[in-house]
Amino acid sequence: MRIGFIKMHGLGNDFVVLDGRDQALPPLTPGFASAVADRHTGIGCDQMVVLEPSHQADIRARFFNHDGSEVQSCGNASRAIGLLLGKAAMIETLGGVIAVSPDSAGIAVDMGKPRFEWNEIPLAYAMDSYAMPVAWENLDSPTAVNVGNPHVIFFVPDCAAVDLHRLGPEIENDPLFPERINVNVAQPVSREHIRLRVWERGAGETRACGTGACATAIGAMRRGLAERKVRVSLPGGDLMIEWTQEDRILMTGPATQSFRGSFDPVAIGAA
Repeated sequence: MRIGFIKMHGLGNDFVVLDGRDQALPPLTPGFASAVADRHTGIGCDQMVVLEPSHQADIRARFFNHDGSEVQSCGNASRAIGLLLGKAAMIETLGGVIAVSPDSAGIAVDMGKPRFEWNEIPLAYAMDSYAMPVAWENLDSPTAVNVGNPHVIFFVPDCAAVDLHRLGPEIENDPLFPERINVNVAQPVSREHIRLRVWERGAGETRACGTGACATAIGAMRRGLAERKVRVSLPGGDLMIEWTQEDRILMTGPATQSFRGSFDPVAIGAA
């Protein structure tokens, strides 16, 4: 059995998309997802995305990180799905139903409402998520927000100077975060511009992270560091993030289809 796939990326954050609406797929185990994502013996990607029929939206999307773990949402992959659909649509995810639509700047995604309560992020125990009284070396007093998946954001003078490959996994797996955490180091350039690096749980540092850009923008806005609409620059490129008066997060940016192909699960150790 061969399985068709679509290779896509959003600002270099890359995905293997499997459409389960028109083909049979093997059980979606962590081992299968990590085998597909392996860049040496599989197809290679940051996340595997599976499309399925939905009873409450136009389509259902499931997101699996490079290590095979399933996560609630993925902003860049949601834009990629919007590109595939080619029209305004509702997408069911584990993080909730989101809306996508074509935009002059690419694909716009309504990511829903941010969540700030400690048990919504979640944290292991109660604390104020606005300025958390915790630190990892020189990274301290972060803010936390759930935008479909959990993020912690550190505002720093120079995000390029942070040893994210060492501190990222330590923070990601800290017992404070029972579901692990996505780690953002953000450098406010002005009230309209933020530079950002993201360590994604289960994937490591990626060239772009849509939910990370959303979470960081919201965190900066809460602290008075940014306007309600801000440009977030990641290593792979820029996203525009807006926090509307209706308490919705709008993310706009590009998505690209790289190529299509098929693979034998047995050949890559996924069966």
